[in-house]
This record gives sequence, C-alpha cells and structure tokens, in this order.
Amino acid sequence: MEKKSDEEITRMVQSGDLESFSFLVDRYEDKLKRYARRFLISPEEIEDIVQEIFLKAYVNILGFDTEKKFSAWLYRIAHNELVNFLKKREKAPLLFFDADTIFPHPISEEKTDRKTKQDEIKKAIDKCLNQIPLKYREPLILFYFEELGYNEIAEVMHLPLSTVGVRLKRGKKMLKNLCDKINFEYER
Repeated sequence: MEKKSDEEITRMVQSGDLESFSFLVDRYEDKLKRYARRFLISPEEIEDIVQEIFLKAYVNILGFDTEKKFSAWLYRIAHNELVNFLKKREKAPLLFFDADTIFPHPISEEKTDRKTKQDEIKKAIDKCLNQIPLKYREPLILFYFEELGYNEIAEVMHLPLSTVGVRLKRGKKMLKNLCDKINFEYER
C-alpha cells in the first residue's frame, strides 16, 4: 500500500474500502501536526484540529476529484479549519517554530552556550514572523516548511498563481526587514 499514490488510495476509499483511509492518515498526520504547530500553541489544540481535518476529509472524500492532488485538497481543508479556529478564539501569540523540529538533537553540556544562543535566535525569529500578517505568513509556511509548490499553494489558498508569488516575495521582504531591525547575530 505504501507504493500507491494518495490518489490511488483515495479511489479505493471512494470505492468502498474505507479502511484504506488509515493509510492517508498515517502519511499526513505528522505533516498536518507540524503545519498546525505553526499557528497553535497547545498540543491539545493541535491534536483536536488535526482530528477535525481528517474527519472533514473522510466525510467529504467522495467529493474529491482524484485527477487532482490529494495533498493540496487536504491542506485546503487544514487551511480552512485553522482559519476558522483562529477566528473563533481570542487573538493569541502564534508559534512559528517548534524547537524540537529546528533543534532535534540533544545538546551536550559543552554546547549549552550555543543552545542559549539558538534559543535567543529562535525567539527573535518567532517575534519577526509573528509580526507578519497572516496572508503573507501562510504562503511562507506552505512553501518553506510544508514544501508545497506555487500551484499547490494557489489551490490551498484559493488564490491566483501570480498572487501567491507576490505574497511570497512580500512576505520574505517583510521577514528580512523585521529581522534586520532586531539585528541579532549568530556565531557558528
């Protein structure tokens, strides 16, 4: 089953093999958690939103066009769920990076100074990213962290391809300007 494409598995689910949906969950659960972690703080909220995303995908699987990319369709559902969730709750600080993702290896005692510096840099980057408007932040996340292409981002966000390019360019420029203002240094 691992060699089958997402679209092939989706066809199987649409044909009545509902248990095959679990293979899609296995493929995308960690990716969707990582994506949600860019916007949410609480691990419980992340778990809840990912469950909602998969539930919506499962309920609406018959409406999926298997000629299109499943990943873009699933990220579109994720996008909608996250936007709705964020609109419902009070504005809270957004976490853009997960320290375990960026620094996955334990740091030895000899490197505690370096870890402290990395933590400072992470906080500075988080501060910069949290100041970027969501309409520019989300394409950056989808492109750089979720590794979606321009076409997929356009599909996920329901935007023209040219708008995706413009938002990525402006988002990168905003990020650079904000980081330049902080002017942090990193010694390797």
